[in-house]
Amino acid sequence: MLSVDGALPLSAGLVEAVQTLCDAAEDHADPGPVVIALSGVPDGAASGTTFGPAPGGLDIGLVSKWERALRRLERLPVRTCAVVLGDCGGTALEVLLATDLRVATPGARLVVPAYGDAVWPGMALYRLTQQAGVGGVRRAVLGGAPISAERALALHLLDGLSDDPAAALAALTDDLPGRDLAIRRQLMFDAARTSFEDALGTHLAACDRALRRSAAS
Repeated sequence: MLSVDGALPLSAGLVEAVQTLCDAAEDHADPGPVVIALSGVPDGAASGTTFGPAPGGLDIGLVSKWERALRRLERLPVRTCAVVLGDCGGTALEVLLATDLRVATPGARLVVPAYGDAVWPGMALYRLTQQAGVGGVRRAVLGGAPISAERALALHLLDGLSDDPAAALAALTDDLPGRDLAIRRQLMFDAARTSFEDALGTHLAACDRALRRSAAS
């Protein structure tokens, strides 16, 4: 299990850790779901604001590698699961938003990444808006307000709350084959930005695959 501490700034080591996790999942070295433990928030979040000192050593090259690693995580051929232990912000929140299933401890907060005196304008803002809608995340995106666990559950940013999130997460998983999972996930992503006419062929191809798979078995 990979653990990500959102209190720490983005680093080349974290990018490598996520890429290594993706390597193992794609090679089916571990056939089960990918589980990531997430915790920690940037300095300043504990006092009710996400804003704190701007992290040093950050450049656009590292940010680009990080965003590509998260996109790879988001598209793995296996189920990705997040266990949120307490407040979750910074890089930990960015990882959370790229996973399939998410369970947090009660009282946790989701804290948007920050840089200096403003919310970080990375792809976390895109994923937050895509997943919860503009109205649901407006205060978090524009003002840095933390999102409570209960609010995140209502916005479907979390799938459950539990004092034992790992056990609760296990109860949510099923035996859907990995490749079929990846296809359905991509169809879901595409539905938000594709017309019915453009989507029809892709969905018919997926249906044909399912029928052939059933007939073969």
